[in-house]
Amino acid sequence: MQFPTLSEPFRLTRLQPPTGKVPMVLDTDTYNEVDDQFAVVYALLSLEKLDVRALYAAPFFNDRSCGPADGMEKSYQEILRLLERLDVSPENFVFRGSDRYLPDAAHPVESAAARDLVAKAMARSEDDEPLYVVAIGAITNVASAILMEPEIIRRIVVVWLGGHAFHWPNTREFNLWQDVPAARVIFDCGVPVVQLPCMSVVSHLHTTVAEIERYVAGRGAIGDYLAETVKGYHKDHFGWSKVIWDIAAIAYLLDASWTPSCLVHSPIVTDQGTWSFDHGRHLIRSAYHVHRDAIFRDLFTKLKK
Repeated sequence: MQFPTLSEPFRLTRLQPPTGKVPMVLDTDTYNEVDDQFAVVYALLSLEKLDVRALYAAPFFNDRSCGPADGMEKSYQEILRLLERLDVSPENFVFRGSDRYLPDAAHPVESAAARDLVAKAMARSEDDEPLYVVAIGAITNVASAILMEPEIIRRIVVVWLGGHAFHWPNTREFNLWQDVPAARVIFDCGVPVVQLPCMSVVSHLHTTVAEIERYVAGRGAIGDYLAETVKGYHKDHFGWSKVIWDIAAIAYLLDASWTPSCLVHSPIVTDQGTWSFDHGRHLIRSAYHVHRDAIFRDLFTKLKK
C-alpha cells in the first residue's frame, strides 16, 4: 500500500496542539467499560471548543461481548443511550463501525463509520485546518478509512489512546492488541498522530465512588447514568478506584497543557507485543503525563452546568 508522503514542515504544523474551535469525530468502543461514556459526554459538553461532527462505534471483544461485531453493536446502542439523556439527535451523527478486525495491514474493513470518515476528510482541503479523529478503542475504523482512501492522511490528525508508555515492558494494551494490523497502519502510514499511552501516563486518571457520588450523581439524567455505570462496574467499592482514562483524549484538544507531550519517532509494533524504534522514521506526538486534577475539575464543572 502506497501512502502520500508528508513533508516534515507540514507534519510538524499538524502536530502542534490545536487552537480555536476544533472539528473532530470520536471513534469509541463505548460499551467496553465505563470511561468511554465519560469521554463522549465530555466532548458533547465542551462545544465551546469542540465541533463534534460524528460518533463512530468501534468493535471490541472481551467478557462484555461475544465478538467484535457484537461489541461494536453494543457500543452503538450505548451511544444512543447517552445521546438520549443528553437530548442530542443521533440522525446522521452516529455510525456503526467495523464488525471485525483488519485481516492484515493492507485490507480495510468497510463500514458506515469508515465511509463517513473518508467523506468528511475528503470534503476538506489539505490547506484547511485538519479534522481531528479521536479514537479511544481499537483503531480498526480509522485504519480502514486510511486504507480505503490514503489521501485523507493529508487532511486529518489522529488522536489515539492506545498502547502503553514506551518504557513499559510491553505494549499489549487492549486497544492496540485487539487489532495489531490496524495499529501498524496508524504508526506506519505517516498520518499525523498524537498518542496517549495507557499504562504509566493516562492511567493516572483515577476517580472513586465517593467522588463520583459527590460531583457526577445528581447532575441530570446523564450524571445519574454515568454514576450508576461506574458503581455497577465493580461490586466492592471499599478501597477501590476506577481509571477513567479515555477522557484524556478529549482533554488534549481542550487544553494541551493538561496532557504534556513531546515529539518522538513513530514506534514499530513487534509481533511480540513490544515497541521497537528506528530514528529514521517520521515523528509523532506522544504524551508523557496528565494533570489529573485539572481534567477532572473541568469535567465535573461542565456536568454541574
